[in-house]
This record gives sequence, structure tokens and C-alpha cells, in this order.
Amino acid sequence: MSRVLHRMISVSVSDGTRMDVYEAYPENYASQQLPGVMLFQEAFGVNEHIRDVARRIAAEGYVVMAPELYHRTGPGFVCSYSDFAAAREHIQALTLEGFEADIRATAAALSAHPACKPDRLASIGFCMGGRVSFLAATVLPLRAAACFYGGGIAEQLLNRAAQVQAPLLMCWGGQDKHITADKIQAITAALDQHQKDYVNVVFSRADHGFFCDARASYHPVSAAEAWELVKAFFRQHLA
Repeated sequence: MSRVLHRMISVSVSDGTRMDVYEAYPENYASQQLPGVMLFQEAFGVNEHIRDVARRIAAEGYVVMAPELYHRTGPGFVCSYSDFAAAREHIQALTLEGFEADIRATAAALSAHPACKPDRLASIGFCMGGRVSFLAATVLPLRAAACFYGGGIAEQLLNRAAQVQAPLLMCWGGQDKHITADKIQAITAALDQHQKDYVNVVFSRADHGFFCDARASYHPVSAAEAWELVKAFFRQHLA
């Protein structure tokens, strides 16, 4: 695949706000339209790690868009992984209605991109974004949705399990003290109840945030294995 082009764009959201989105896609896609992937941020903003993941996914042959989910309270907000307190006020202002509007706006922008095949959309998210990726699969008829250590799914979205419209890939850290085994079991039980298609993977030696090489909890072996799973999962469902 050719080198990746990337830039910030601005899109309209249905509530009248505007949202910046980090966009990445292969330069030489020619006339071949590519699948699109929505990438949802951690609590720390659309930072260099999220942008790097966007470029990595794009290099595999996808159009990627990572929306700034704090655009209503902190446009452009980014903070250090050691300064969660700085993100707290923005997190507390988030709503499911706002997330749904942002998901739809991002999907619309992807669908309108000249390199993107609008009937081949997927999502992926990390931490807070893992929850948003799960939600996206209940909002839109996606082809696939990957959720990494999605905090809040068990507490907020179990009642949405019946509405899941896409195969899910869920990755968790076995050492995660916040998203514990009972919460993961509650999520899979809800999906089983409604006969949903999912892959559930627990990396036994990994902690929360294990995929991010900018975090102290980065676990290279688990991250590498998870990346191969993501690539295979997207190839399977977006080809």
C-alpha cells in the first residue's frame, strides 16, 4: 500500500455543533474504493497515539476517521496519560445522545469520502472509545466493531445488546482492576442472550491500556497479538 495521507477536517453534527476529525487514508487508492473505519479515542483526546493508530489502520487499506469526542466542551483537548483529572470535566459532560450524534456524523463523513466504500464501515475504540465503538454497533449497520477494554459497557450499555448489528471483537486485559472478570462476563452473557456474533479475548498478563505504547501499562506482546487479531477481523468482515 502507498504512503498514508492524513489531516484534520471539520464536520457538522446534528445538534448544530462542529467536530474536528483526524482523517487518514492511503495516497494511491486509485479508483478502488476502500472500507471505512471510525476510530474512537481514549479519555486523553485524539492524541499522537490515536493518530498513529489511525495511520497504521489506513496503511492496511482503509479510510480512517477519528472524531474529537470532546468537541462540545474542549475542542482540540489533549492531556497526558498521567493527568486523568484534566479530562474529568469533559468526560462528565458526555452523553449517549451526544455520542450517537457524533457516531452518525463521523459515518456520514466517511461515506462521503471519495476513497471510501460507504457500505463497508467498521469501528474500533480504546478505553472510553471502546464503549463508543460498542455503541456504534447498536446505532448503525456496521460490518464489524472492535472494542478494546471498553469501560462503561457493563454499566451503561447492556440494555443495548439486543440492538448490536455487527460482529464484535472485544479485547480485555486480565490484570485490569477496573474492568474485572464479572463485568466481562455480564457483557458476554447479554450478547449470548440475544445470540450476537462476537469474539472475546482476555490477554492474561495485560493491564488496562495495554495496546498503547505511550502508557506505562503498555504490554508489547499482547499489543502485537491484538493488532494481528484486529487486522484479521477487519479483513474477514470488510473484504
